[in-house]
Amino acid sequence: MKKSTQILGQPIISISEGAEIGKVKSFVINPDKGSVDFLTIEHEDWQVTVKAIPFKKVVGIGEYAVTVESDRAVIDLNEIPIADQLVNKKIRIVGAKVMTRKGELVGEVKEFYADENTGKILGIVLQTGESETILSADFVMTYGKDIVVVEEEAPGHFLDDPEELLKKEEKEDLEQPGEAGMEALRAKQVELLKGKKASKDIYAGNGERVITAGTVLSEEDIKRAQEAGPGVLVELSMHVDE
Repeated sequence: MKKSTQILGQPIISISEGAEIGKVKSFVINPDKGSVDFLTIEHEDWQVTVKAIPFKKVVGIGEYAVTVESDRAVIDLNEIPIADQLVNKKIRIVGAKVMTRKGELVGEVKEFYADENTGKILGIVLQTGESETILSADFVMTYGKDIVVVEEEAPGHFLDDPEELLKKEEKEDLEQPGEAGMEALRAKQVELLKGKKASKDIYAGNGERVITAGTVLSEEDIKRAQEAGPGVLVELSMHVDE
């Protein structure tokens, strides 16, 4: 689970090229599904058209970067009718007023949480008076351009801890697919990096050298980098030669 602010501005890394292809500029929201369907890309060379990555093409969202398999994951939103329609709806979520179906003002959205594996919106953070609170997306009826409409009983189900959103997901048996997804991600990382040569020494956060420059990466080397943390793996993927 990630906050929207933990994704916005993140560098987007192509694993196969070992290069940054841009930064996350904004979200394209699908109001019918209640999900983030695309991440638009900020890149100084792309000024005329809107470039984006379908969320389903995202390999992982870590502490330091968003990763995709290659720059072929990038699409032109103007060439995809459904995507273009979603862009034109201009659903922003953050900054929207929250109102019950009977017209009672509840607050304003300051943030939202999304499943980093599926893009599903799990909950929203509301400013209600002087305090902030969390509401599960289960109570959201409509994501509109300026207003989010929620069920009448929503104010009685505010949460204090975002971890409670995950507990709701666990009850729907979504925890196991997430674990399976992580195993698939690790296997994919091994497949993409195995046999490539590290072009520089790679260090863990504690200063320990994890990979020595010139090493032809084995499965054990890559797993060691994975265990050292997401930042170490991203650093490794950006400094390999064929």
